[in-house]
Amino acid sequence: MDRNQKKELVANLAKTLGETQVVVITRNHGLTVAQVSDLRTRMRGAGAQFKVTKNRLARIALEGTPYQDIGQLLVGPVGLATSTDPVAAAKIAVAFAKTTDKFEIVGGAMGGTVLDVNGVKALAELPSLDELRAKLVGLIQAPATKLAQLANAPAAQLARVFGAYAATDAA
Repeated sequence: MDRNQKKELVANLAKTLGETQVVVITRNHGLTVAQVSDLRTRMRGAGAQFKVTKNRLARIALEGTPYQDIGQLLVGPVGLATSTDPVAAAKIAVAFAKTTDKFEIVGGAMGGTVLDVNGVKALAELPSLDELRAKLVGLIQAPATKLAQLANAPAAQLARVFGAYAATDAA
């Protein structure tokens, strides 16, 4: 890799880090190509990314971003999982770590807050942005549904009373 390629890689990584809400640092101990491809596919499906980079280049890319404090976690063969959804990358990384012992969570950061392994796992347990939106829509719709049911209830009761009178008059 020549100097220009390294500069381009650092610039792309710095751009990605500037647009993300969370960074999860993982350590890879001999993952196969198929396993890494599976992980990347899962990440993409959740709106996240997974990149394996050289530690020195990643440290340079971290400079000037809110995540520069996680540079000390970049030791050994590591990968960076990033996402704009604050919990997507953490959810996928933690779930993948449960399936293989060759992949471990080292730590991460959310904004300027550095997270340890337990912090990343706690973040993974939170509902995703889409789940929160669905709950919010449900909460907004619930009062309208109840209001419609209450508005229709007296009319339905009145119709049942008229039906009962009609049945007694016919008999």
